[in-house]
Amino acid sequence: MNSKLSVCFVFLASFCFSQQDSQEKKRYTLDANQFYGTILRHNPDVTHLINSHPGGLLLSLNRKTYGLEAWEQRYNYPDLGYSFIYQEFNNETLGQNYGLYAHYNFYFLKRNIQFRIGQGIAYNTNPYDKVENFRNNAFGSDFLSSTYLMLNLHKENILKGLGLKAGITVIHYSNANVKAPNTSTNTFAFNAGVVYDLDGRKGISYIASEKEKIKEPLKLNLAFRTGINESDVINSGQYPFYIFSAYADKRLGTLSALQLGTDVFLSNFLKEQIKYQSIAFPERNIEASTDYKRVGIFVGHELFINKMSVISQLGYYVYYPYDFEGRVYNRMGMKRYFGDKVYGVLSLKSHGAKAEAVEFGIGIRL
Repeated sequence: MNSKLSVCFVFLASFCFSQQDSQEKKRYTLDANQFYGTILRHNPDVTHLINSHPGGLLLSLNRKTYGLEAWEQRYNYPDLGYSFIYQEFNNETLGQNYGLYAHYNFYFLKRNIQFRIGQGIAYNTNPYDKVENFRNNAFGSDFLSSTYLMLNLHKENILKGLGLKAGITVIHYSNANVKAPNTSTNTFAFNAGVVYDLDGRKGISYIASEKEKIKEPLKLNLAFRTGINESDVINSGQYPFYIFSAYADKRLGTLSALQLGTDVFLSNFLKEQIKYQSIAFPERNIEASTDYKRVGIFVGHELFINKMSVISQLGYYVYYPYDFEGRVYNRMGMKRYFGDKVYGVLSLKSHGAKAEAVEFGIGIRL
């Protein structure tokens, strides 16, 4: 399990820093933020964990872009970066989290508003233990996948390379049902900090060129995803799953494409859960022979950033013999293209806010 989450982080980090021109002059900033907030009650099962205000420190290294590549111009010259988060939950049950992330900074309103999205891996010091820490139903493992969002007022080079920033941050921790329990946490916090330009206030010359146009016919995609996960029954065991997908996509321009397709799910944890339910809860009238397979249809959107893209999909099970978390499912993830056709994919499949699995996959766009 831990190795899979580590691969997840390395995979995402490569997204951010791939395909950069070696001739581009690199400029960097450092920023440090302190944050303080609260755990959101996204699930009634975490109510007993919301008894204090978490706080922490966020440190970041950011690399500027100037428009040397077309995608940088399309996104208003974002920053690429790495960040570290230390979070003290001020809660004996939850302990502390230490996280490493790759992130993007996007700018608005004459670069005075900064929006950041970061993805990475976090280590928790006090996960669930059936004897020592049975109240921690949020974190079932030492290592967690983590996402954070920041929206800041951001002003660089106010005085001798030093600037200020302040705003709000949301930090999510979860192991995506790789191991139970996995109620997860979402921290909403206010943050404030400083930013320092390592290049000493030198001016920036942004490159602007004629906007490119992309026209493509309908494309067929074939993808295979896999991983391991566990049901909500603690210690029920981790099992592999396999997902086969076929879908068509249509480019709408340089930024996005629409998708329509189907998924076939072979989730072995469901096979075991069906057996367990049929024996432990006979009043539910579940047959041990009930088929564990599911088939869904979905619509989706793909947002292209450099050789990377962000996918969002909403699906509905048309073949659904066993009721597990409802017929509607959603998927969020990232793709990394290797050439024009082959890509790797990392995604999270959920039912609403209830995660089912982290999916690692490969695909081809024909």
